[in-house]
Amino acid sequence: MARAKTRAPEKPASDVRLDAFGAAVGELVRIARAKRGMTRRQLAQDSGASERYLAQIESGQGNPSVIMLKAIAEALDVPIIELLPRTNGRSEALNHILDVLLRLPPSELPAIAALIESQVAADLAPNRARRIALVGLRGAGKSTLGQRLAKHLGSPFIELNRVIEQDYGASVPDLIEMAGLATFRRYERACLERVIAGHDAAVVATAGGIVSNPETYVLLLRRTHTVWVKARPDEHMSRVMEQGDFRPMAQNREAMADLVAILDARRADYARAEAELDTSGDAVEESFAKLVKIAARYGKGGQR
Repeated sequence: MARAKTRAPEKPASDVRLDAFGAAVGELVRIARAKRGMTRRQLAQDSGASERYLAQIESGQGNPSVIMLKAIAEALDVPIIELLPRTNGRSEALNHILDVLLRLPPSELPAIAALIESQVAADLAPNRARRIALVGLRGAGKSTLGQRLAKHLGSPFIELNRVIEQDYGASVPDLIEMAGLATFRRYERACLERVIAGHDAAVVATAGGIVSNPETYVLLLRRTHTVWVKARPDEHMSRVMEQGDFRPMAQNREAMADLVAILDARRADYARAEAELDTSGDAVEESFAKLVKIAARYGKGGQR
């Protein structure tokens, strides 16, 4: 009696995506090597990888570490980004722009970035209307100052995290624990899109981690006048503790070091805001007066 054939179990979708990513990396390595007329043996000698391992990578069967991929990129004399797939979710025009930028000397990139930023800012100023968004770490004063500014301007005050909690029926920590950070970030973007669509004028307080999702943060920068509210790390910590939030110190002796590390990692993104408000050493009234002056720049129609 013939034995029935058993079907191999299907791979999870996540594994299929990883396989596709590995195959794309391998193809980019193979193309880069071919462009330079390098044999696999030459690339192995220059990168420190074995020929067999390179063959596995190029066939999509290898799983190179970041360090190994960096060594291969250096051996090929290309930026490591050229060995990473860039087509998913990106237009051909954007890929072309990235290719052009990769060929420029690094010293020219800051000036080009500033030119692009200024052009985009000028083109999108009307789209920001009279929406003002406050970004920064917890303890900077976003909620306190945001409420006062909204009352002063006669605009609604919106805390984005509260909108998320109302929409999805759970606290932010619970949402992250139950659904994961990636899902929470999708909720955050959806709520921000709705807030923007529903309000030409508003003061919006965002969570400090909104900068960790590039697409959401770009949306915020494009459609609101963004102000980075900041303070010294010790003031961030003390203000949060005064509010009765002991999470920064709970079972964490390195809380201050962690806070400084987070601030350092986010500093460049926060600095993309249109304006900065340093509340260090100031009473609330002093910080509020400074914020009112900043807000005055974004009057009718959002024009400066």
